[in-house]
Amino acid sequence: MGRRKNAIFPALHRILVELGENIRLARLRRRFSASVVAERAGISRNTLRSIEHGNPSVTFAAYANVLFSLGLEKDLRLIARDDELGRKLQDAGLPTKARAPRRVNRQSNIKKKTSYE
Repeated sequence: MGRRKNAIFPALHRILVELGENIRLARLRRRFSASVVAERAGISRNTLRSIEHGNPSVTFAAYANVLFSLGLEKDLRLIARDDELGRKLQDAGLPTKARAPRRVNRQSNIKKKTSYE
């Protein structure tokens, strides 16, 4: 049985494509071949190609390794750094739940029939 494919929002797909293009341009500006970057990142050239095309099925670690091999690891620290919405909620003093609400399992709510009923 194959892996379940997660749906991706179109806006997120556009962001990943832009990120892949930025990584590709950074590689070309440094005049690194795809083989060199892939070897330094510990991935295959096909995985690097997928990253440069913004493929969402590539692991985050592979993206991070490529950024590190290009000397762009400081950019990773900028991810979610300025959480404007979170800061506004914090400043407003609105209560936020520490955990997500517990999911109800429908199967446990259905009374099980026994053979002697």
